[in-house]
Amino acid sequence: MTGPERHFLTAVAGLAYSNPFLPERTEYERAALGSDFVPGSVVWSASVTEPDAIPPNLARLRTRLAPIVEKVRSRIAGNAWGDPDELAIYEDSARYLVYERYYPDFTKPKPDWHFYDRFAADWDHFFFRDSRRFESALHAPHIFACFRQIQYAFRHTFFSIIGNSMPAARLRAAVWQSVFTHDLRRYGRALYKKMPDFPTLITGPSGTGKELVARAIASSRYLAFDPVRYTFAGADHAGDTAMIPINLAALSPTLIESELFGHKRGSFTGAVGDRKGWLESCPATGSIFLDELGELDIAIQVKLLRVLETRRFSAVGDTAVRVFPGKLIAATNRDLPSEIRAGRFRDDLYYRLCADQIKTPSLREQIDDSPHVLHELLEFTVRRVVGDDAERTLAEVEQWVKAKLPPNYPWHGNYRELEQCVRNIVIRRSYQPMTDPAKDRTSAATLLQRIENGSLAADELVSHYAALVYLKTGSYEETARRLGLDRRTAKSKVEKFLSSATR
Repeated sequence: MTGPERHFLTAVAGLAYSNPFLPERTEYERAALGSDFVPGSVVWSASVTEPDAIPPNLARLRTRLAPIVEKVRSRIAGNAWGDPDELAIYEDSARYLVYERYYPDFTKPKPDWHFYDRFAADWDHFFFRDSRRFESALHAPHIFACFRQIQYAFRHTFFSIIGNSMPAARLRAAVWQSVFTHDLRRYGRALYKKMPDFPTLITGPSGTGKELVARAIASSRYLAFDPVRYTFAGADHAGDTAMIPINLAALSPTLIESELFGHKRGSFTGAVGDRKGWLESCPATGSIFLDELGELDIAIQVKLLRVLETRRFSAVGDTAVRVFPGKLIAATNRDLPSEIRAGRFRDDLYYRLCADQIKTPSLREQIDDSPHVLHELLEFTVRRVVGDDAERTLAEVEQWVKAKLPPNYPWHGNYRELEQCVRNIVIRRSYQPMTDPAKDRTSAATLLQRIENGSLAADELVSHYAALVYLKTGSYEETARRLGLDRRTAKSKVEKFLSSATR
């Protein structure tokens, strides 16, 4: 390689294995393009108005990459294959070129997987020279499967988790790591077979998109490719059907046990026949999503722990051993360490779950980092709610929000509240926040005035301050952390004050 070629292809190789949702991707683009780099946002997020727009730097990389890779390929001959480091750089950058070349085929609404034949021929073109093969050339079906997975993971993450803020970018990056780990090379070599053994725990305030995150992960599983039949293993379970959601808060302990593990006829009142549980029904390429995990009864936590440790379980009223072949994803808005201290959650179950943990940011965190996020999310929501008349409706919604809600409005219901705010404005041209009646009595100014007057009892002081922190953060967990209290106590203080403030 010439010096400029090596510099360019080294940056492209880094780009090929970087997390696409972190600023490191932008730095690799800058290093590759030099003076041709087009400055822009430090994070890559979907445009609400032009979701399919190709970033200018990506287009410039694609144009420049193929001729350079072809030149280097033509120099690889015989036994004199050259510097091993340069060969590794060539291999990584050629792999990136092939991915970009076939990206349009992977992203078609209904791909015809017979394009694998063209893909495999191209793969041989770059990795088979003079009767010698690069190691990766021996695994074209596996690389094809990885490319499909990368495309699925990117699409479900990029177009589902909206927001040009660092908290949103870190969330997208965390989802990417949950699918591929931080080391994509090691994932492709071996870890792709082991990822179902890593359960994922999603925490964060209510209304912050925990189920959205779970679906992005569940829809991005690795599916092996069969080059003879041109099919992917478990393809029938790809997409939304890859995840089986179970809301634990909506079920009694008996029903939860039956839903998860199944039951034998007569094992409890109402069990009129045998029932196969979701753990048994879930395919190897599928995922179980346990929402509101913090509500799970201690006795069932013990059985779930055994599933995570051994993948084995028995149905209610039966001794036969069954196997859970899929991946487990769980979510909660509770502070599990506090729940452990209170004796309501098992620490051994927590430690089995926390190896892969994702925290969803509140809407307020996003807005504080990047105020433009509110415009993005309002536009995204208006387009989904209204459809064709979105442009004019957005102006009306934004005007109302700016005029009627304070700039530091806490959005304690997060994205769920924002959507209902939009719907209220569309229907009635107004929105009544839940905390609005207590706004004056809850304000910091009111608290300071009562402190100056010396009219506060100690418990009132703590309750008022707790309510202020909660209305700012939208999270009982964060309120408890800032006040140095457990979650239950913090919640009690907040609810006590807000209840009195609205009377």
